[in-house]
Amino acid sequence: MLKWLWLSLLALALDQASKLLIDANMQLYQSIPLLPSFNLTYVHNTGAAFSFLSEAGGWQRWFFAGLALVISVGITVWLARLQKHETLVAVALSLVLGGAVGNLIDRLAYGYVIDFMDVYYNTWHWPAFNVADAAITLGVILMLAESFGLGRTTPRDS
Repeated sequence: MLKWLWLSLLALALDQASKLLIDANMQLYQSIPLLPSFNLTYVHNTGAAFSFLSEAGGWQRWFFAGLALVISVGITVWLARLQKHETLVAVALSLVLGGAVGNLIDRLAYGYVIDFMDVYYNTWHWPAFNVADAAITLGVILMLAESFGLGRTTPRDS
């Protein structure tokens, strides 16, 4: 099922291209309203999801980079071992892999992850995120859906 790695590469390319565009065209903390309840807001995240451990002093950069590397290798091995009928799992894992590598590149290159999608309601803002985070989230949702039977097929008898 390594044939699904194109999806990882697509998620990675969209993630890195969008981050480069934001970095080149916006100032840090600049916010541009696009839609009701959605802004482009350029921020740096030195932590993990929801800025977890962002104030930890720097060690988290290498911890999260190492974790992403180990997870990426594990997902690649998992993908390689999937059966042909496990398409939804392959799609899910490919999205998670592309997102993990996208954020890994940021951590290694900059020491932080570039986030820019700002979803809010009134004065409450969801933590800013990026294309990699969206790919990871969609991948996890698809894995959960598959675990509840969505898209599950049985292998065909030969």
